[in-house]
Amino acid sequence: MFNFDWLSGVSQENAKMVFLSLYAVIGILVMLLPTEYIYEGIPKEDRHWWNNLKLWSIAVLCILASIYNHF
Repeated sequence: MFNFDWLSGVSQENAKMVFLSLYAVIGILVMLLPTEYIYEGIPKEDRHWWNNLKLWSIAVLCILASIYNHF
């Protein structure tokens, strides 16, 4: 099996902060995506706010981060 003894010195708070910061970095990278790339394939007259994949991905990241932060 894998030997993860090298992680025994990392506290739970440090591990939690690392993962929450990774979620934040992913969220920032998602927000940097251009809007035209997000709405690719959808005609301009059919674009609605619920088609914006940035909002959905940020919502999922917030849900995951809140679950991870709670437990």
